Amino acid sequence: MQHDEFIGQVQHRARLSSRGDAEVATRATLETLAERLAGYEPFDAASQLPRGIAEYMQHRDAGMGERFSLDEFFRRVSAREGVELPQAVFHARVVMEVLQEAISEGEINDIRAQLPEEFNPLFEAGSQGNMRVNI
Repeated sequence: MQHDEFIGQVQHRARLSSRGDAEVATRATLETLAERLAGYEPFDAASQLPRGIAEYMQHRDAGMGERFSLDEFFRRVSAREGVELPQAVFHARVVMEVLQEAISEGEINDIRAQLPEEFNPLFEAGSQGNMRVNI
């Protein structure tokens, strides 16, 4: 998947008004995910992503394995994206849906193996499903 296709899919599925908004949502979600993952996992995932998108998973705090809840994940995405929490939750779900199409199933499984079960709905709800969040 190319950069423009990734961002275009996020924009379309999240019903965002601009590619810039889709880029911000993508960056906020992937940077936060990269902080939650430990070791080289964010870099392994980034190796399968197009330039530009990959950089969001290769920042200074990537691979730190910082332990935080799914609720905290959404709060961080919301703050980074500069949108209200319900919007950030939906945007993060969309980004994760597109991410799962952009990288291999094995890589997604490696990512999910590092996250507690409470993160499962983030990978399963996608842009169409329902998701309960305790925020």
